[in-house]
Amino acid sequence: MTWELAKVMVPVYIVVTLLKYTPVLPWISDRMVPIMHLVGLPGEASVPLVMGYFLNIYAAIGAMLPLGLSIKEITILGAMLLLAHSLPMETAVAKKTGVKVFSLVMVRIVLSFLAGAFFNLVL
Repeated sequence: MTWELAKVMVPVYIVVTLLKYTPVLPWISDRMVPIMHLVGLPGEASVPLVMGYFLNIYAAIGAMLPLGLSIKEITILGAMLLLAHSLPMETAVAKKTGVKVFSLVMVRIVLSFLAGAFFNLVL
């Protein structure tokens, strides 16, 4: 199990660490500041959020670690990812059950941001 997790987390950790020293992460961060500010997160927290949405929670953790987020920010990000993670894979499974996929994805993302905003206010 450790090996399976390490295969995802270590490469993501290395890539995000390298991105910190290039203009890419600051560029992404600057573009995402207004959206992430709504949930009390810095712009660079959009990287683990997107990785969690599209890949899995372990990729998000690997991307989260090099950013040096506070406990409050990690909690907010964790709550958001709890509600919306691995969207492509889970959407494919849900589609087999006949659920309207677009509606499901939108509800999960909106609830994710509402939870982030709630935890930002409460914590």
